[in-house]
Amino acid sequence: MDSIRAGQAELRGEEARHLTRVLRVEAGQRFEISDNAAVYLATVAEARGERVVFRIEEPIASPPPPVRVTLCAALIKFDRFEWIVEKATELGVDRIQPIETARVEKGLFEASRKRAERWERIARESSQQSRRARLPEILAAVRFDVALAAATDVRVFLDEETAPPLLRTLPESFDTAALLLGPEGGWTDREREQAIAAGWRPASLGPQILRAETAAVAALSVVAAAAGSRLQ
Repeated sequence: MDSIRAGQAELRGEEARHLTRVLRVEAGQRFEISDNAAVYLATVAEARGERVVFRIEEPIASPPPPVRVTLCAALIKFDRFEWIVEKATELGVDRIQPIETARVEKGLFEASRKRAERWERIARESSQQSRRARLPEILAAVRFDVALAAATDVRVFLDEETAPPLLRTLPESFDTAALLLGPEGGWTDREREQAIAAGWRPASLGPQILRAETAAVAALSVVAAAAGSRLQ
């Protein structure tokens, strides 16, 4: 939903067609909608073809995540990267930065440009499901050294080597964080050296070797829980 004016919101295009032709919505039905700033309870006032008009009833509480997290995730096979986008969105991630590392499968970096629209659609659907007020930003893929320049309060790269537990690396208070997630083959020694030199802290999620998508969910959950507990 682009905007709300005079107590009404209008939806056009593919999403409107889905509502009218697939879901068969009718005037009087209620939905939760968002203008990418807040969430509202709204009633369908008109539903015809490629146009659905909503009448705003009242705002719905949608508290922001306790910390703004940028997930710098190494590119993996796209069906699994899509899973990262979906679950990271549900967990409140602020931005997703795909990155190319030394062990990323050849061709994924260039091919990622054609996937941006699909990733944004997945993030939008996941936001709707999880009642997010704002969509996460899906950034264009960058090389590893560019990703290291992320400016946040906390910067952590996940590593299965002899690194301290993630929870132990987090400070008492922080508003923004960046998590650097490696590819299936892990980091090279050179990448570890570069990350540490750039001020990133190594952290572990335990002794088990996790799939990239599992590590993303686990790390985001730990960071959100840690930040949330310190706000109480």
